[in-house]
Amino acid sequence: MSEAKKRQLTALQAALAAEHAAVYGYGVVGGRIREGQRSEARAAYDAHRARRDGLAREVRDLGAKPAAASAAYALPFPVPDSAAAVRLAVELEDRVAGVYSDLVRATEGELRGTAAEALREAAVRAVRWRGESVAFPGLAERTATASASAAPTA
Repeated sequence: MSEAKKRQLTALQAALAAEHAAVYGYGVVGGRIREGQRSEARAAYDAHRARRDGLAREVRDLGAKPAAASAAYALPFPVPDSAAAVRLAVELEDRVAGVYSDLVRATEGELRGTAAEALREAAVRAVRWRGESVAFPGLAERTATASASAAPTA
């Protein structure tokens, strides 16, 4: 496998892992978010599931085994109420945007376009949850807390 394909596969696997974590995280968000925001949380959950499934296909198309989801993920902070659920949704979208920016850099052609679209979708969802935008969503220069991946619990 060429170095370019290895970089692409590594970025695909990282995006897949982030989508697994986002699906898990939105399960938590959905359980804590206030009634009026549940449909938005459900739509985000469904979008992340669809992206996860697409990434798994891309990894298989490269002849590799897709990264499996962990049984559980450590949340970045406690989520006891709706306000914390909104903060978690923002964090999930920021993290996903970060890995998609890496995927954009590691790919070309149609896959790059798909990664750019996923980055845009994550950035838009983050703005909706946050209520304001950031200058350059997903850039490597993002803060350490926004770029840290959700870690599986042991």
